[in-house]
Amino acid sequence: MSTKEKMKAIVNHEYGSSEVLKFEEVVKPTPKDNEVLIEVHAASLNTGEWYFLTGKPFLVRLDPGGLRKPNINILGGDVAGRVEAVGVNAKQFQIGDEVYGDISNSGMGAFAEYVCAPENVIAHKPGNLSFEEAAAVPSAAVTALQGMRDSGEIQSGQKVLIVGASGGVGTYAVQIAKSYGTEVTAVCSTGKIDLVRSIGADHVIDYTKEDFTLNGQLYDLILGVNGYHPLSEYKRALSPKGTYVCIGGTMRQLFGSILLGPLKSEKGGKQLRNMGSVKINQKDLVVMKELLEAGKVIPVIDRRYPLSETPEAFRYLGAGHAKGKVVITVEHNGK
Repeated sequence: MSTKEKMKAIVNHEYGSSEVLKFEEVVKPTPKDNEVLIEVHAASLNTGEWYFLTGKPFLVRLDPGGLRKPNINILGGDVAGRVEAVGVNAKQFQIGDEVYGDISNSGMGAFAEYVCAPENVIAHKPGNLSFEEAAAVPSAAVTALQGMRDSGEIQSGQKVLIVGASGGVGTYAVQIAKSYGTEVTAVCSTGKIDLVRSIGADHVIDYTKEDFTLNGQLYDLILGVNGYHPLSEYKRALSPKGTYVCIGGTMRQLFGSILLGPLKSEKGGKQLRNMGSVKINQKDLVVMKELLEAGKVIPVIDRRYPLSETPEAFRYLGAGHAKGKVVITVEHNGK
């Protein structure tokens, strides 16, 4: 394959708002030995891309070469598409296979017509999903899965509270928690109540009208996707041996749970934890594939934008009102 072949991509040469994103023609990539080349059909936005776009918080600039300008010029971690070429050591996929995955720790690049990905961070696409639906899954769903299963040690019969239940991670958390046989209470704003009920929430608390930390209800597991309460208030809402897991929120809340969570946890009692970074792996993509194909989980897509309108998609995501996921679609000569 000629290295001079070109493709269209959304490129950012500097940190800033969505205005710095440009729709440009760039060199089409060639897969390394352990990689596959994916013809991208869809991608989706995550909060992480917003951080890398704006360069805020400052921590995202600490990768070598990223202090003054981005060292990742084509963003996009979640991807779904068809395998177009395989590296000499890539044995799991064949040309034409439909795949999906999370390449956010592998250089990103999904906001383009083609991207290369190590074969161990992708999996075969769920057969019952479109490319757009599949692209909405990887990062958000695996984050929810690992937050509840690994950090929260979720068990059947528990009472689970999900704060920030209507966003990308939250909508998966509600459904995954239900698949474990738990009683789920979702916390969201007024306009999103019907959505979280439709995906299986047993109870819904409108945070604009009620504070769950003051109503006397206790929960075995609280998942804070967009947390906005101090640790002491989350702790108050836990059952005697309950667990709070922080997987999102402001930098202050994230660092608070990392630094103070262990100090405020009780030996043999209430636990206050931070999930840490999602661990991208093929095994959990397969777990999600099985849940999706069984109909236990469905992707919730708020809006779709063509690749050329990715800046507008970022503007919408940055406004903070998305219900579920924002997806980018990529056309290939009408295919």
